Amino acid sequence: MREAERVCLLLDVDGTLLEIAERPEVVIVPDGLVAILEAVRRRVAGALALVSGRPIAELDRLLAPLRAAAAGVHGAEFRLRPDWPIERRLAAPVLAAARALLAAATLLAGVPVEDKGAALALHWRAAVVPPIVLIERLLAVVEESRGAIEAVAGKAVLELRGAGVDKGRAVTALLAVPPILGRWPLVVGDDRTDLETFRAAEEAGGIALAVRHVPPKGRPSAFAGPAAVRAWLAEVAAGGPFLPGPGDR
Repeated sequence: MREAERVCLLLDVDGTLLEIAERPEVVIVPDGLVAILEAVRRRVAGALALVSGRPIAELDRLLAPLRAAAAGVHGAEFRLRPDWPIERRLAAPVLAAARALLAAATLLAGVPVEDKGAALALHWRAAVVPPIVLIERLLAVVEESRGAIEAVAGKAVLELRGAGVDKGRAVTALLAVPPILGRWPLVVGDDRTDLETFRAAEEAGGIALAVRHVPPKGRPSAFAGPAAVRAWLAEVAAGGPFLPGPGDR
């Protein structure tokens, strides 16, 4: 069996395919990326999915006309095949307390809140200093929820989501549906939340490739940044190997 018939690709988006922007809404999609993803998907007969913290509707908008199988909002949304509807898990009711706290707070300039419905994300990449007091208050809300919601720290972001929702479970769900079913998973990600996808892929016999150095320290990076990921995918689209070599990094 040819390699392209055995492998499936599960790709994070921000920080992996795209450079992280100061605010999620100003991210830039490089010219040619969508065509590369379409070509890779054709090569693997559709066995490609996006696994992102963004809502699936945003992925569709950013990468139009590409419409892929996807997990969004860290697994709170699913579209297990491109032609299937989006399924959503309801947000934990206690997210309402965090939402009210953020609405009432006087946020510093450059500290936007991204309300994903099933999750809330506080970004401070453009801030001079992290909003420590607000972060502490949000963590107190998590503590008061008694396990109903959880906080996930990323690169200059704190995200609150319903407990039991994570990218690893999303990957497990994607691996159970054709054309991904039965294939060897190759996962690429850049952030702490992607460790969940790494574990799920490795438990299924696959390989996880890190972009830069995913915390905690100890996992070697396969790519220096999104540009290196895109260059590798362009090679895959042209018939190159699925595992990157030293020159791709």
